[in-house]
Amino acid sequence: MRDLRLRYLDLLAGCLSRELFLELDEPGVDPADRHEGRDWPATAETMIGRRRLDNLIDCLATVLDDDIPGDVIETGVWRGGATILMRAALAAWEDPDRSVWVADSFNGLPPPDAAAFPADEGVDLSGIGALAVSRAEVASNFERYGLLDDRVRFLEGWFADTLSSAPISRLALIRLDGDLYQSTWEALDALYPKLSPGGILIVDDYGAFEPCRRAVHAYRDQHHIHEEIITVDWTGVWWRRDR
Repeated sequence: MRDLRLRYLDLLAGCLSRELFLELDEPGVDPADRHEGRDWPATAETMIGRRRLDNLIDCLATVLDDDIPGDVIETGVWRGGATILMRAALAAWEDPDRSVWVADSFNGLPPPDAAAFPADEGVDLSGIGALAVSRAEVASNFERYGLLDDRVRFLEGWFADTLSSAPISRLALIRLDGDLYQSTWEALDALYPKLSPGGILIVDDYGAFEPCRRAVHAYRDQHHIHEEIITVDWTGVWWRRDR
Protein backbone atom coordinates (compact mmCIF):
# COMPACT_ATOMS: atom_id res chain seq x y z
CA MET A 1 0.00 0.00 0.00
CA ARG A 2 2.77 2.46 0.83
CA ASP A 3 4.28 2.07 -2.63
CA LEU A 4 0.91 2.73 -4.26
CA ARG A 5 0.39 5.80 -2.09
CA LEU A 6 3.75 7.24 -3.04
CA ARG A 7 3.19 6.49 -6.74
CA TYR A 8 -0.11 8.38 -6.58
CA LEU A 9 1.53 11.39 -4.95
CA ASP A 10 4.42 11.27 -7.43
CA LEU A 11 1.95 11.29 -10.33
CA LEU A 12 0.01 14.14 -8.76
CA ALA A 13 3.20 16.17 -8.27
CA GLY A 14 3.96 15.80 -11.96
CA CYS A 15 0.49 17.10 -12.79
CA LEU A 16 0.51 19.96 -10.29
CA SER A 17 3.86 21.20 -11.63
CA ARG A 18 2.91 20.36 -15.27
CA GLU A 19 6.25 18.57 -15.62
CA LEU A 20 4.42 15.62 -17.18
CA PHE A 21 3.10 17.72 -20.05
CA LEU A 22 5.28 20.79 -20.46
CA GLU A 23 4.49 20.79 -24.17
CA LEU A 24 0.98 21.98 -23.27
CA ASP A 25 2.27 24.88 -21.16
CA GLU A 26 3.47 28.21 -22.51
CA PRO A 27 6.09 28.07 -25.32
CA GLY A 28 9.75 28.11 -24.38
CA VAL A 29 9.46 26.58 -20.92
CA ASP A 30 12.86 25.42 -19.69
CA PRO A 31 12.42 21.92 -18.18
CA ALA A 32 15.37 22.51 -15.85
CA ASP A 33 13.85 25.74 -14.51
CA ARG A 34 10.50 24.04 -13.94
CA HIS A 35 12.17 21.11 -12.19
CA GLU A 36 14.13 23.45 -9.92
CA GLY A 37 11.15 25.73 -9.24
CA ARG A 38 12.75 28.78 -10.84
CA ASP A 39 9.93 29.86 -13.15
CA TRP A 40 6.38 31.13 -12.68
CA PRO A 41 4.20 28.64 -14.59
CA ALA A 42 1.37 29.81 -16.79
CA THR A 43 -1.04 27.05 -15.77
CA ALA A 44 0.52 24.85 -13.07
CA GLU A 45 -0.94 24.88 -9.58
CA THR A 46 2.51 25.19 -8.00
CA MET A 47 5.82 26.90 -8.73
CA ILE A 48 7.90 25.17 -6.06
CA GLY A 49 9.64 22.67 -8.35
CA ARG A 50 10.00 18.94 -8.22
CA ARG A 51 12.65 18.66 -5.51
CA ARG A 52 10.54 20.63 -3.04
CA LEU A 53 7.45 18.66 -4.07
CA ASP A 54 9.36 15.43 -3.47
CA ASN A 55 10.48 16.76 -0.10
CA LEU A 56 6.88 17.53 0.81
CA ILE A 57 5.86 14.00 -0.17
CA ASP A 58 8.65 12.53 1.97
CA CYS A 59 7.72 14.71 4.94
CA LEU A 60 4.01 13.91 4.65
CA ALA A 61 4.77 10.20 4.44
CA THR A 62 6.99 10.47 7.52
CA VAL A 63 4.45 12.17 9.77
CA LEU A 64 1.61 9.94 8.56
CA ASP A 65 3.58 6.71 8.87
CA ASP A 66 4.72 7.74 12.34
CA ASP A 67 1.21 8.91 13.29
CA ILE A 68 2.45 12.31 14.48
CA PRO A 69 -0.58 14.11 15.96
CA GLY A 70 -2.03 17.18 14.29
CA ASP A 71 -3.22 18.83 11.12
CA VAL A 72 -1.11 20.13 8.23
CA ILE A 73 -0.84 23.71 7.00
CA GLU A 74 0.78 25.90 4.38
CA THR A 75 1.09 29.65 4.86
CA GLY A 76 1.23 31.32 1.44
CA VAL A 77 -0.37 28.93 -1.04
CA TRP A 78 -0.43 30.71 -4.44
CA ARG A 79 -2.64 28.45 -6.62
CA GLY A 80 -2.83 25.78 -3.95
CA GLY A 81 -0.57 23.07 -5.35
CA ALA A 82 1.26 22.12 -2.15
CA THR A 83 -1.95 22.04 -0.11
CA ILE A 84 -3.65 19.94 -2.79
CA LEU A 85 -0.77 17.48 -2.39
CA MET A 86 -1.29 17.55 1.38
CA ARG A 87 -4.98 16.69 1.02
CA ALA A 88 -4.09 13.93 -1.44
CA ALA A 89 -1.69 12.41 1.10
CA LEU A 90 -4.41 12.35 3.75
CA ALA A 91 -6.71 10.62 1.26
CA ALA A 92 -4.04 8.11 0.23
CA TRP A 93 -3.26 7.22 3.85
CA GLU A 94 -7.02 7.02 4.53
CA ASP A 95 -6.61 9.46 7.40
CA PRO A 96 -10.07 10.09 8.89
CA ASP A 97 -9.54 13.20 10.99
CA ARG A 98 -6.82 15.66 9.97
CA SER A 99 -7.51 18.95 8.23
CA VAL A 100 -5.46 20.81 5.66
CA TRP A 101 -5.23 24.51 6.50
CA VAL A 102 -4.89 26.80 3.48
CA ALA A 103 -3.62 30.14 4.78
CA ASP A 104 -3.28 33.09 2.42
CA SER A 105 -4.50 36.62 1.88
CA PHE A 106 -5.70 35.46 -1.56
CA ASN A 107 -4.82 39.01 -2.53
CA GLY A 108 -1.05 38.89 -2.93
CA LEU A 109 1.58 40.08 -0.45
CA PRO A 110 1.29 43.14 1.79
CA PRO A 111 3.60 46.13 1.41
CA PRO A 112 6.62 45.76 3.68
CA ASP A 113 6.27 47.25 7.16
CA ALA A 114 9.86 48.40 7.50
CA ALA A 115 9.15 50.29 10.72
CA ALA A 116 8.15 47.11 12.55
CA PHE A 117 10.27 44.70 10.50
CA PRO A 118 13.38 46.53 9.22
CA ALA A 119 14.67 43.41 7.45
CA ASP A 120 11.86 43.76 4.91
CA GLU A 121 12.87 47.27 3.83
CA GLY A 122 13.16 47.40 0.04
CA VAL A 123 11.56 43.98 -0.51
CA ASP A 124 8.18 44.99 -1.90
CA LEU A 125 6.27 42.21 -3.67
CA SER A 126 2.85 43.77 -3.13
CA GLY A 127 2.49 45.01 -6.69
CA ILE A 128 2.99 41.62 -8.37
CA GLY A 129 -0.45 40.75 -9.65
CA ALA A 130 0.51 37.17 -10.51
CA LEU A 131 0.85 36.43 -6.80
CA ALA A 132 -2.76 37.43 -6.07
CA VAL A 133 -4.80 34.26 -6.60
CA SER A 134 -8.36 34.28 -5.32
CA ARG A 135 -9.76 31.81 -2.82
CA ALA A 136 -12.32 30.77 -5.43
CA GLU A 137 -9.57 29.86 -7.89
CA VAL A 138 -7.68 27.85 -5.27
CA ALA A 139 -10.87 26.03 -4.29
CA SER A 140 -11.51 25.30 -7.97
CA ASN A 141 -8.04 23.78 -8.25
CA PHE A 142 -8.77 21.46 -5.32
CA GLU A 143 -12.01 20.51 -7.03
CA ARG A 144 -10.21 19.73 -10.30
CA TYR A 145 -8.36 16.92 -8.52
CA GLY A 146 -11.39 15.70 -6.58
CA LEU A 147 -9.93 16.87 -3.28
CA LEU A 148 -12.19 19.72 -2.13
CA ASP A 149 -14.15 18.81 0.99
CA ASP A 150 -14.88 20.07 4.49
CA ARG A 151 -11.41 19.05 5.69
CA VAL A 152 -9.87 21.73 3.47
CA ARG A 153 -9.96 24.74 5.79
CA PHE A 154 -9.33 28.18 4.33
CA LEU A 155 -7.74 30.93 6.45
CA GLU A 156 -8.27 34.08 4.40
CA GLY A 157 -6.49 37.29 5.37
CA TRP A 158 -3.13 38.61 6.54
CA PHE A 159 -1.26 36.18 8.76
CA ALA A 160 -1.27 38.63 11.68
CA ASP A 161 -5.08 38.54 11.62
CA THR A 162 -5.72 34.85 11.02
CA LEU A 163 -3.04 32.48 12.28
CA SER A 164 -3.01 33.13 16.03
CA SER A 165 -6.81 32.90 16.29
CA ALA A 166 -7.28 29.89 14.00
CA PRO A 167 -8.91 26.92 15.77
CA ILE A 168 -5.83 24.71 15.37
CA SER A 169 -4.82 22.67 18.39
CA ARG A 170 -1.88 20.65 17.04
CA LEU A 171 0.09 20.41 13.82
CA ALA A 172 2.08 17.53 12.35
CA LEU A 173 3.51 19.51 9.45
CA ILE A 174 3.95 23.22 8.73
CA ARG A 175 5.05 24.58 5.37
CA LEU A 176 5.97 28.28 5.23
CA ASP A 177 5.98 30.14 1.91
CA GLY A 178 5.62 33.79 2.81
CA ASP A 179 8.83 35.31 1.38
CA LEU A 180 9.22 38.17 3.87
CA TYR A 181 10.59 38.46 7.41
CA GLN A 182 7.21 39.60 8.73
CA SER A 183 5.18 36.79 7.21
CA THR A 184 7.74 34.18 8.22
CA TRP A 185 8.00 35.46 11.78
CA GLU A 186 4.22 35.76 12.21
CA ALA A 187 3.70 32.20 10.96
CA LEU A 188 6.42 30.77 13.20
CA ASP A 189 5.22 32.72 16.22
CA ALA A 190 1.62 31.55 15.81
CA LEU A 191 2.16 27.98 14.63
CA TYR A 192 5.47 26.53 15.78
CA PRO A 193 4.34 26.14 19.43
CA LYS A 194 1.57 23.86 18.07
CA LEU A 195 3.97 21.61 16.15
CA SER A 196 3.95 18.16 17.76
CA PRO A 197 7.20 16.48 18.77
CA GLY A 198 8.28 14.57 15.68
CA GLY A 199 6.46 17.07 13.47
CA ILE A 200 8.14 18.77 10.53
CA LEU A 201 8.69 22.44 9.64
CA ILE A 202 9.42 23.29 5.98
CA VAL A 203 10.53 26.75 4.82
CA ASP A 204 10.25 27.40 1.09
CA ASP A 205 11.99 30.78 0.82
CA TYR A 206 14.98 30.26 3.11
CA GLY A 207 17.51 30.44 0.29
CA ALA A 208 15.70 32.81 -2.05
CA PHE A 209 14.94 35.66 0.36
CA GLU A 210 17.39 36.95 2.97
CA PRO A 211 14.58 38.45 5.14
CA CYS A 212 12.94 35.02 5.39
CA ARG A 213 16.24 33.41 6.39
CA ARG A 214 16.87 36.08 9.02
CA ALA A 215 13.41 35.53 10.51
CA VAL A 216 14.01 31.78 10.76
CA HIS A 217 17.29 32.23 12.61
CA ALA A 218 15.93 34.97 14.85
CA TYR A 219 13.04 32.74 15.90
CA ARG A 220 15.28 29.72 16.41
CA ASP A 221 17.71 31.76 18.51
CA GLN A 222 14.97 33.30 20.64
CA HIS A 223 13.36 29.91 21.35
CA HIS A 224 16.56 27.87 21.61
CA ILE A 225 15.72 25.61 18.68
CA HIS A 226 18.75 23.52 17.79
CA GLU A 227 17.47 20.88 15.39
CA GLU A 228 19.60 20.61 12.24
CA ILE A 229 18.37 22.62 9.25
CA ILE A 230 18.38 20.28 6.24
CA THR A 231 18.70 21.67 2.70
CA VAL A 232 16.21 20.57 0.04
CA ASP A 233 17.42 22.56 -2.96
CA TRP A 234 18.60 26.07 -3.77
CA THR A 235 15.96 27.65 -1.51
CA GLY A 236 13.95 25.11 0.50
CA VAL A 237 14.93 23.74 3.93
CA TRP A 238 13.30 21.69 6.67
CA TRP A 239 13.81 20.28 10.14
CA ARG A 240 12.04 17.81 12.37
CA ARG A 241 11.11 18.85 15.87
CA ASP A 242 12.86 16.71 18.44
CA ARG A 243 10.79 14.17 20.26
